[in-house]
Amino acid sequence: MRFFFHPAYVAPLPDGHSFPMSKYETTREALTRAGVLFEEPAIATREMLIRVHAEAYADAVIAAGVPKEIERRIGFPVTPAVSLRSRLSVGGTWAAARAALADGFAANVAGGSHHAMPDGGAGYCVLNDLAVTAAGLLAEGLVQRLLILDLDVHQGDGTAVCLAGWPAAFTFSLHAERNFPVRKARSGRDVELADGMADAEYLDVLAAELPGLFDVARPQIVLVQAGVDPHVDDRLGRLALTDAGLQARDRMVREACLRAGVPFAVTLGGGYDRDVVRLGERHAASLLSLAGHYVAAE
Repeated sequence: MRFFFHPAYVAPLPDGHSFPMSKYETTREALTRAGVLFEEPAIATREMLIRVHAEAYADAVIAAGVPKEIERRIGFPVTPAVSLRSRLSVGGTWAAARAALADGFAANVAGGSHHAMPDGGAGYCVLNDLAVTAAGLLAEGLVQRLLILDLDVHQGDGTAVCLAGWPAAFTFSLHAERNFPVRKARSGRDVELADGMADAEYLDVLAAELPGLFDVARPQIVLVQAGVDPHVDDRLGRLALTDAGLQARDRMVREACLRAGVPFAVTLGGGYDRDVVRLGERHAASLLSLAGHYVAAE
């Protein structure tokens, strides 16, 4: 059970910024209370990034010189600290994927930055760690086929676009139909959900989808975007899952991977509860459920 975290995952943002950057630290604290030990990832290299990102954009991120119009789409400035954080987050997903291939499961306590496009970031996402990792696994011959299972409340539009030229990477997105982004991309399989959908109906949809995804993708690894923003209390979500529903979702994903005999690596994904301590506990419970250590939900 390997978890990757780096202190630089928490980067300073302008005063009063709405993105809950401190959630990475509160998630780490909650996992530490559960007995988790952490490894630090290496920073992603330029060579890794340019498999899916335009060279000019990758260089701008590395130099912390991202144009203002792209920073506006991202939602915060790409300072040197944010640049470091973004490249380490990619490195964490890459490390988790490599560890999962060896051990069956691993998690990055960051990542899931699924809105980042080839030529620019968006929606609080600077670099697309899922796409970079998928392309790296395929380019280096570590796997021949993989599945990206995106369970964030928002569509994984950037991942779909970044991997459009990689047919061996099958992308799946289960998201709220009326949520960001307004213009959806085309994943390998998209399932759009009605506002207010609660636990039972959501779990029925996911249970119906999973077997077919494994049949079509025939993955040798699954990369999971385990966003907790489908939660009823999330300020940027439009669904109504409870803590128990999220953990049931995560157990379902774990059991599907185990039944198929496929290793899986998990990324943190979205979560925007105003109570950042509670949000960290929710993310931690999700990761622990995926790891097979279930947390009693209230």
